Amino acid sequence: MQSRNFHLSNIIPKFVALNSQHKRTCMLFSQILGQETIKERLIRTVSEQRIPHAQLFRGPEGVGKLALAIAYAQYICCENKKEHDSCGVCPSCVKYAKLAHPDLHLVFPVIKPKDTKTVVCDDFVADFREMVIESPYFGVNEWFLKISGDAKQGVIYANESQEIIRKLSLKTYESEYKVMIIWLPERMNRDCANKLLKILEEPPEKTVFLLVSNHPDEIIPTILSRTQHINIPPLKTDDIVTALLTNPEIEITPPDAMNIARIANGSYLKALNLLKEGDEQKQNFDRFVHVMRLAWQVGNRKDYASLKSLRKWADEMALSSIGRERQKGFLAYAQHMVRENYILNLRETELTYLSQSESDFSTNFSRFIHERNVEDLMAEFALAERHIEQNVNAKMVFFDLVLKIIMLLKR
Repeated sequence: MQSRNFHLSNIIPKFVALNSQHKRTCMLFSQILGQETIKERLIRTVSEQRIPHAQLFRGPEGVGKLALAIAYAQYICCENKKEHDSCGVCPSCVKYAKLAHPDLHLVFPVIKPKDTKTVVCDDFVADFREMVIESPYFGVNEWFLKISGDAKQGVIYANESQEIIRKLSLKTYESEYKVMIIWLPERMNRDCANKLLKILEEPPEKTVFLLVSNHPDEIIPTILSRTQHINIPPLKTDDIVTALLTNPEIEITPPDAMNIARIANGSYLKALNLLKEGDEQKQNFDRFVHVMRLAWQVGNRKDYASLKSLRKWADEMALSSIGRERQKGFLAYAQHMVRENYILNLRETELTYLSQSESDFSTNFSRFIHERNVEDLMAEFALAERHIEQNVNAKMVFFDLVLKIIMLLKR
């Protein structure tokens, strides 16, 4: 849990220094929120000339993993390195500012358009560059919405391995090093992953792989064993508060920034999403409230009209227009709400991370989440999430889930 002992006196001095950085596009270490220990570690590998050839940046979403990987790559290739950062003005840094350096290669999950037999990351690289330059603190759902208009499941397809091997077989164009950044390797097709094992273990000289993962436990073990793991921790509350107050596109008071930062629990992406109340977060909240109220009415009042409403809710959640990523997002959100309500029921209000609307609902609802059902509720939502990930029929998954919720709320 992040420390709550932060004050405006720690934050205001950073305001002027950081405010202008929001308009810059080059990825300097100094422009990345917090993570000072990680930055020092990465810089030291370059200054001591012991850059590992394959590294895995692992940690929760929204803590700056992708930003760190790009800043690290830029520092490796910078022609006029400073002691603690890239110079930001040499030809290499200028190209990195646009993510267009010829020795930087980007791999990320994509969604195959209809009536298209094959697709590679280069087909979407302009969109990816645009999204990263706008802000490297974005989530997988935002990326899929950008390239498809829907939060479908994206993949790094099998034929991407041929592109990776081809690109890395070429000589460097300008820099001493070639850098391959793979964002979300856990979404890599298994055939693609297996074909990369040899080049990951024995890459061409002066080649660096930087893998950036939200869920490293979903990466095949043979890739995990070939990479040096770097754990990227949640951001400090002070750093998120500073970022919110210094962002010229955000209007927020210091007390509100502090509350948002506490609820975000170390994720700047979550902090930004909390400021977008009324979008996906609001939809997930409304869905959770609706299903829990109906399930309680069926189980405790024998309100069978509500059972029909639950069936309708399950059918609506299974619609293809929602998409599997949003379905999984709701199920992950439901686990968060169950966990927070259990803590609230224990009267540990200082340990809860709820928005105002969530807190208002949970004040009365939390008494129904207790030691007799909390573990099973969490397990059922997690199981449903895994089933959606495995493409199990969504109607069956959600209707089975609501029946189990009815039984568990009766305990």
